Amino acid sequence: MPMPPSAIPVRLPPVAIVEPLLERVPALGLIGNTPLVRIASFEAEHPGVEVWAKCEFFNPGGSLKDRPVLRMLAEALADGRLSGGRTIIDSSSGNAGIAYALIGGALGHGVEIVIPDNASKERLKRLAAHGATITHTSAHDGYDEAIRHVRRLVAAAPERYFYCDQYSNPGNWRAHYDTTANEIWQQTEGRVTHFVFGVGTGGTLTGIGRRLRELNPALCIELLIPDAFPGVEGLKPLGSPGDHVPEILDMTLASRTWDVDEEEGWRMSQRLARAGLFAGQSSGVCVATALRVARDLANKGEPGVVVTVLNDIGERYFSTRLWDQ
Repeated sequence: MPMPPSAIPVRLPPVAIVEPLLERVPALGLIGNTPLVRIASFEAEHPGVEVWAKCEFFNPGGSLKDRPVLRMLAEALADGRLSGGRTIIDSSSGNAGIAYALIGGALGHGVEIVIPDNASKERLKRLAAHGATITHTSAHDGYDEAIRHVRRLVAAAPERYFYCDQYSNPGNWRAHYDTTANEIWQQTEGRVTHFVFGVGTGGTLTGIGRRLRELNPALCIELLIPDAFPGVEGLKPLGSPGDHVPEILDMTLASRTWDVDEEEGWRMSQRLARAGLFAGQSSGVCVATALRVARDLANKGEPGVVVTVLNDIGERYFSTRLWDQ
C-alpha cells in the first residue's frame, strides 16, 4: 500500500548537510518547495486523467538544477573535497552551469563551466553575470565532448579544480530523492500514478523515481528519449553504442520508454505558452510525453495522475528558434 501523504510534512526541513550553506547565504533557502500546477487546458484530450507539472523555474537559478548543485557542493564542502581555493568545474548544457555559478559564486568560489557552443546567449549571459569562466566545445562533437574536455582539464591540473562531476555524483540523485519526490507526493496527496521524465545527468529520474517507488511500488515511470540529432537541449539520447550513460542513472526504474523529437518539444512549448506556462524545449517534450501517457490511459478507460517537470523558463531561449513563428 502507498504511504499516506500525512506521513510526510508539508514543508520538509532542509537536509542537515545543506543547513550550513543556508546560514552563510540565506538566499539559497529559496531553492526547492516549488509549486505543482495542474495543466487543465488540455484535459479534453485525456478525460478522466490529470496531468500536473512541477514548476522548477521558480528556483532562484531558474531551473531544477539548483537542487542537486546545492546538495553536491554542500557535501563537497563538508568532507573537504572543495577546499584550498579550488575552482569548481563541470560540463553543462547551461542550467547546471548557472546553478554552479550562482551557488558557487555566492559561497566565494571560482566556477568554470565547459559548455557546447550552441548554448543560448541567455544562458551564457547569466553565467557571466555570476562571474563564471566559460569554456566552449564544438556542438558538432556532441554534448559528450564537453564531458571529455572537463576530464582533460582536470587531469592536467588536478590541484586547481574541484570536479563536481554531476553525472556520477550521488548527491545529484539524492537531492531529488530527499526533496523533489517528497514534494510531489505531498502536493498530489499521494495520488501520483505516473512520473514522466528524460535523462540529462540521470539524477532527476533516479532520485524521484526511487523515492516515489518506495512510497508506491505500483507507480509507473515513463522515460522519454530524444533523437540523437538535432536532439533536445538538456536531454540525452541513449540509443547509440557511443552515447555516454551517466553512472548515477538507474535504468531499471523505467516502466516504458517513449521516443521524442525536437519539433514535438517546440510545438508543446508554444502550446504551453498560450496556456499560461512559459517553459523551455525540454519542458515541452516532458509535457508532450505526459499527454501521450494520459491519452493512453484515457483510451483504456483508466484513471491516473501523471506528473512531469517544467525544467526551466522560456525566456532562456529567446535567441534560439524556439519562439520563432
